Amino acid sequence: MKSQVTVGVVGCGYWGPNLIRNFRQLPDGNLTLMCDTSESRLAHLKSLYPEVEGHKDFGHLLNGAGLDAVIIATPVKSHYAMAKASLLAGKHTFIEKPMASSAEECEELVSIADEKGLVLMIGHTFLYSPAVVKIKEIVDRGDIGDIRYISSRRLNLGLFQKDINVAWDLAPHDISIILHILEEVPVSVNCRGEAHITPGIEDVTNIHLTFRKHRSALIQSSWLDPRKVREMTIVGSRRMIVYDDVAPLEKIKIFDARVEVPPHYDTFAEFQYSYHYGDMYVPYLKQEEPLKSECQHFLDSIRNGKTPLSNGRKGLELVKILEAASASLKRNGAAIEISEGGSTRLCTENGSKTRAVRKAEMLGA
Repeated sequence: MKSQVTVGVVGCGYWGPNLIRNFRQLPDGNLTLMCDTSESRLAHLKSLYPEVEGHKDFGHLLNGAGLDAVIIATPVKSHYAMAKASLLAGKHTFIEKPMASSAEECEELVSIADEKGLVLMIGHTFLYSPAVVKIKEIVDRGDIGDIRYISSRRLNLGLFQKDINVAWDLAPHDISIILHILEEVPVSVNCRGEAHITPGIEDVTNIHLTFRKHRSALIQSSWLDPRKVREMTIVGSRRMIVYDDVAPLEKIKIFDARVEVPPHYDTFAEFQYSYHYGDMYVPYLKQEEPLKSECQHFLDSIRNGKTPLSNGRKGLELVKILEAASASLKRNGAAIEISEGGSTRLCTENGSKTRAVRKAEMLGA
C-alpha cells in the first residue's frame, strides 16, 4: 500500500463536513474529492478547503478520480446503492450509521466486500471514544462483576429526520456500545414509541433488549426533550458505571455500590437485603476526538489489511436489531425474537413468558 490512502467523501450536509475535516488532517490520508448534490454546500466547503475538488456527480468518485476509499455520509436510504457501487468499483468503503435500510442490503454489502477483499467499515463512532474504550477495559477486567443490566438515554430537541424514526437515528450509538460491552447480540427485542410531530415517524422510542444470563438493556431515544442527554448506566454485581458523554471532564464515574442477599436464612423474617455504599472514583481519560480515532482506524485497516472494529458484520447485527425494533413497534411492543442465525420472528406467548425470555433464562442458568 502506498504511503497515503486517497479518500473521497460523498455527503456534505450535517455530518460529512466533520469527516472531511478529519480525513484532511490525518497524515495517512489524502482527501482529494468531496461530493454533494447541493451547489451551496460544495461552495461553502470549497471556501474552507480550496485544494479539495468538489463535484456533484457521485459516479466521478468511482471512475477516474483515482480514489482508494469512499466515505458515505448521505441519508440512510441511499447508503446501500452508493456502498454497493463503491465496492463493485473496488473502493474500500466507510458508511455512516446505520449501515443500510435492511439486513438484506447489509448482507449483500458484506458479501461483496468479502469477495473483493475490501475493507467495509461502519461509523459506530462511540466505540472509538476514550470513555467507551475505558469502560470496556474496566468491564473486561471484571472490576464491576457480572453485568446485570444497562440503561441508556439519548435525548435532545431534534434534529428531526424525514426518512427514519428516532430509533434508527439515535439508538444505533447506544446499541453499538451495548453490543461491544456485552460481546453478544440479544435474543429478543421489544420497542414502543409515538409519533407526535410527523405522522408515521416516531420521535420518542423505548427499546428493551433481552440477552442471555438474565441480562437486559433499556434504550430511551427522543427528539422532543428540552435538554441534551447522553447517559448510560452499567449495573454490575459489584460496582456500577455511569457514563455521561455531555459532561465536559468527568465522563465516567464508578460507584462502589451494590445490593447483597444474605447467603443463609431460615425464615423470611431473617431475610434482609444488605446495601453496600463505598467510594466513587473518576478514572483518567485521554482527551481525544472519537471521530479522529475512527477515521485513523479506517486508514490503518486499509493499510494493514485488518478487519476494523466496527466492520460490516457489526453493522449488520445492529440493523437486524433495528428491524426487530420496527417490527415490535408495529405490534404495540410485542417481543421479536432474534434467532442464532440472525432471522427475526414474533415471540409466541406461553403463560407469562415469551419463548425468547425462556430461552435466555435457560442459557443463563
